[in-house]
Amino acid sequence: MNEPRSVDADAPVAVRIDALNKWYGHFHALKNVSLEVKTGERIVICGPSGSGKSTLIRCVNQLEQHQEGDIVVLGQLLDDHPKRLRQIRREVGMCFQHFNLFPHLSVLKNCTLPQTANLGIAESEAMAYALKLLERVKMREHANKYPGQLSGGQQQRIAIARALCMRPKIMLFDEPTSALDPEMIAEVLEVMVDLAAEGMTMLCVTHEMGFARKVADRVVFMDQGEIVEQAPPEQFFSQPESPRTQQFLNQIINHGVTAG
Repeated sequence: MNEPRSVDADAPVAVRIDALNKWYGHFHALKNVSLEVKTGERIVICGPSGSGKSTLIRCVNQLEQHQEGDIVVLGQLLDDHPKRLRQIRREVGMCFQHFNLFPHLSVLKNCTLPQTANLGIAESEAMAYALKLLERVKMREHANKYPGQLSGGQQQRIAIARALCMRPKIMLFDEPTSALDPEMIAEVLEVMVDLAAEGMTMLCVTHEMGFARKVADRVVFMDQGEIVEQAPPEQFFSQPESPRTQQFLNQIINHGVTAG
């Protein structure tokens, strides 16, 4: 696995979140959240269930709409303008907890369709690129199978390949291993580690603290809709400042409690 490295302080900002607020009815899900992510930076967001971490990254490509505050992605302000939103979604890939593959399409078709339908790429070129990415995630031999014929870990690797088919500049991961059996987690994390090594800008919601330690440039801890603490992994795990962070780490590391 990769060791964390210093991020270029002069790197352009990929994502800027400023004073973000979101409500579900009367429930205040995100409370004045601000976060800046540099190009090439690898951010792991952790926290207890219901802390707002998944809601936060889903706001980055407007799968969830915020009510207050600003999100700027690759220099573009996120708003409800359809053309701008489509452009941002082309450049921001997302991998979900439950894969979201099309069950009636083959693995290969799952990876070619986004390219032909959304990018206007010719079928032959889309197929060649899809096969290249399936090779990258060690799934090329399963190209003609259907998702239901594969394990959860295999489906998640295909979901990552499908997201990469859109040539994204940023990847969002929403608890990509939480639906997997323990023995399948390592194979998905391996693909994510490889992505990180290649310099992909990544925001990853996960409870895999080993992954955070090894790969993240910065760990962000959320609780009750707020960012409580953020720090490089070495500092975050060895010298957390907030008592709430200390309690969280004690629960999940010393007692094996996962944070869903």
